[in-house]
Amino acid sequence: MRERHASRATRRAREFEAFVAGAAGRLLHAATLLTAEAPDDNPRARRLLTLSLAHTYACWDRLRGEDPYDRTRQYLATRFARGAWHHHGALGRSRPHPASPLAPLTPQERLILVLRLYEGIAEEQTAALLGLSAERVRAICHRATTTLLHRSRGAAPTVTAAKAVPS
Repeated sequence: MRERHASRATRRAREFEAFVAGAAGRLLHAATLLTAEAPDDNPRARRLLTLSLAHTYACWDRLRGEDPYDRTRQYLATRFARGAWHHHGALGRSRPHPASPLAPLTPQERLILVLRLYEGIAEEQTAALLGLSAERVRAICHRATTTLLHRSRGAAPTVTAAKAVPS
């Protein structure tokens, strides 16, 4: 009995390690986009990922054929939403890093944009996950995309008149 339990625990640990080896990089990138931190300095994203992976590991035996990546991503998104939208956690209180490509967006816009465009989740699924209507998700995604595509790029360079070359 003890041997069988140890064997099951070892198999579970190996399966989870393989999952983390394959998925952690992409999930960390998604978390970094959500927190709008610099890729090389992302403690909030790492914490968010760690909490999400810990949650997935805790319910690993209950997944019953469910995709662990989807489960982890779902937890990561809802954890970010709770922290950012309700300002209960450190995730929503800090300012985005100015070098982050998603820095001009609100946390809600970042979340929807990352889920829709980076993760490729359908509008209806994103809406269900976040408790919003599909129309609201569409509007927020459109607004976020517009903000990124049309953001100011700073002052235009000064153009100086060229001297006429004598002929």
